[in-house]
Amino acid sequence: MKTILVTGAAGFIGSKVSEQLSNQGITVIGIDNLNDYYDVRMKQWRLNSLQQNPNFVFYRADIENLDAMMSIFQHHHPEAVINLAARAGVRYSMENPHAYMTTNAHGTLNLLELCREFEIHKFVLASTSSLYAGQEMPFSEDLAVNTPISPYAASKKAAEAMAYSYHYLYGIDVTVTRYFTVYGPAGRPDMSIFRFIKWIMEGTPLEIFGDGSQSRDFTFVEDIARGTIAALKPLGYEVINLGNNNPDKLSKAIELIEKYTGKKAEKEYKEFHKADILATWADINKAKRLLNWQPIVDLEEGIKRTVKWANENWYWVKQVDL
Repeated sequence: MKTILVTGAAGFIGSKVSEQLSNQGITVIGIDNLNDYYDVRMKQWRLNSLQQNPNFVFYRADIENLDAMMSIFQHHHPEAVINLAARAGVRYSMENPHAYMTTNAHGTLNLLELCREFEIHKFVLASTSSLYAGQEMPFSEDLAVNTPISPYAASKKAAEAMAYSYHYLYGIDVTVTRYFTVYGPAGRPDMSIFRFIKWIMEGTPLEIFGDGSQSRDFTFVEDIARGTIAALKPLGYEVINLGNNNPDKLSKAIELIEKYTGKKAEKEYKEFHKADILATWADINKAKRLLNWQPIVDLEEGIKRTVKWANENWYWVKQVDL
């Protein structure tokens, strides 16, 4: 492939996918609306890094705007679409559920329609481990995921279902990648790893929902990006987990952050949130078999790299709103 369209290109995962693709000599058509769900300075920093690569072309646009998307597709005729644009965050989806459905479901529909119209045969859709709430671990892709416990998860389920219908009706090759707790340098400020690093470095008490014993299949962003790019492989229609296959307690992540910042955390424990999941654990056998993919970076190495990035960029990271 020579030209790939990546939505959410200034986002956490989207920027890393765009970076890896453009470094491979592929022309990346990056789209992002640069919304203010979290501090836009983080998105701008990622975007500035990407725009130093001549293979990266950027449009500030919204996937909900069909006319804007039509114009970009007409001009560039990409060979594949990786849809990483989304409203993210379980808790905020309870406050603003309409935004989640319009972006995650209707925005995905717009892109699928354009793939149909322009005969683009490959579509990669980012989805979430949040769909597995209440299922037995490790989570495998053949589990029924019909009980989403947040509007965020429900909107992602809707996007998956719509993608399947376009595969069935129009033969679009679709790979759905379900991500497990992605973290790393330039991460989302609304997620725990970024927050904990910043709070510990500035001496602010950590807000911990629950007792810290909840576990997550923390997965490093570079591994996630590699898996997403591997998912461009023609597969028909497949749902594939991308996770670390090694859940760790939140308390362990905090201990590692303390180790690499050299600072002790103050902790404030709060009530566990109803829409959160106590534990996640990805079965990644399918990713190994179909994509020849598995994670490389373990939690300790990933935390070490993330703290290093935070230290190197502390002059502006310290100002990021959480």
